[in-house]
Amino acid sequence: MTPKILNAALLAALLAAAPAFALESDRSRPIEIEADQGSLDQANQVTTFSGNVVIKQGSLNIRAASVRVSRDGKGQQVMSASGSPVRFGQTLDGNKGTVNGQANQVEYSSATGIVKLTGNARVQRGGDLAEGASIVYNTRTEVYTVSGSKAAGGKGGKRVTVVIQPTK
Repeated sequence: MTPKILNAALLAALLAAAPAFALESDRSRPIEIEADQGSLDQANQVTTFSGNVVIKQGSLNIRAASVRVSRDGKGQQVMSASGSPVRFGQTLDGNKGTVNGQANQVEYSSATGIVKLTGNARVQRGGDLAEGASIVYNTRTEVYTVSGSKAAGGKGGKRVTVVIQPTK
């Protein structure tokens, strides 16, 4: 898998999680990946990194236990990151601060444009916060769905928390 494929999948997944546009300049920056292990299966178009994975591109940063990026014959990409938790952050364009998030699992599919954060999901931008068992963001419709543990199929009664700061 070429760096362009990895770049597109990782950036799409994490930029999509931000409710505003991330720094445009990040896209032109080199991707830096550190991990205990990495593998590339060219025939199957799968790249996997494991063990304290740190990915940086400009202001974008991802920290996970493992990251897997795959591409099918149609060029559709799927990115999956797991950890306890996966953490990500990025500076937003227009002096709008930063977006930070975390979840036990983060998945992105270029075919659907859907980003799924599952397991103790949390996305924070400035003083705004969305927190629940899962957060699903459709990058095409720009619709968020935040689910509590019962709605996400889990046990217990943890509810959704959303904090929205007043506009100035």
